Amino acid sequence: MRGIHSVLFACALGVSTVAFAQSGAGGTDEASKLKQFLGQLHYQSGTIQISEAGATLKLVPEYRYLGAKDAQKVLEELWGNPPDSDVLGMILPQGEATLSKEETWAVVVTYSSDGFVSDEEAAKTDYDKMLKDMQGDTRDANAERKKQGYDEVELVGWATKPHYDHADNKLYWAKELAFGGGADHTLNYDIRALGRKGYLSLNAIADMSQLPRVEEGMQRVLGMTEFDPGSRYADFDKNTDKIAAYGIAALVAGGIAAKAGLFAKLFAVLLAAKKVIFLGLAAAGGVITKLFKRKAN
Repeated sequence: MRGIHSVLFACALGVSTVAFAQSGAGGTDEASKLKQFLGQLHYQSGTIQISEAGATLKLVPEYRYLGAKDAQKVLEELWGNPPDSDVLGMILPQGEATLSKEETWAVVVTYSSDGFVSDEEAAKTDYDKMLKDMQGDTRDANAERKKQGYDEVELVGWATKPHYDHADNKLYWAKELAFGGGADHTLNYDIRALGRKGYLSLNAIADMSQLPRVEEGMQRVLGMTEFDPGSRYADFDKNTDKIAAYGIAALVAGGIAAKAGLFAKLFAVLLAAKKVIFLGLAAAGGVITKLFKRKAN
């Protein structure tokens, strides 16, 4: 269900610190306002407990963390997003300095409590076939996007092909997106850490030119993320625990938000930002239907 947050973060990076700066009357005032804003944030380091998910982040020294209130404040006040109480936090790869740079990228943390996500289909999923389905559904949806006054979007391909680590129960992948036929492409990098009762979602949006360092950074984030004893994937009890209505493939396809009826929320976000349309949700309607049909047969 966390696909919607990539919309927020993508829109955030679209306006970046520029939107915040434009509220000032001049360059000096803008810099002063930004410095004051950043100075009010409470940066955390070391071991971070995410109680809502029953998970822990063990940050290495180069990384900082903003809790829910500060992360939401950055998304809303600094980057111009609508309010979203589902955001649990934000990982900053270069600490507080990251937020004041044009090449900003950060990791938005959310959690889905939909239940235990089976990984049985991980090894047999044809991600190349999935990509073609997603690309087709995205093209089909462009007419409606254009009608609504938004840029067309193209799923160029996998920036990093989906990979599932059976030992750690972590899934990651990245997509390359193009909006409005522009030459500058967008990188959407996703991590899903599976737990007993749901999954932790870690989303990063950046320019494609940043792929090498974002890839390196997200791999480090993978290693810093784990569920606590009792909440781990291996702790699942089939006799008592809820099982999610989807599997690994659906997480990658981005269809969970569509399944949960979040298109209304998506369009509310787009009307407010009118910048970026998240590919996963745009393509989800067709892809998720195909996935569930295949599973049911």
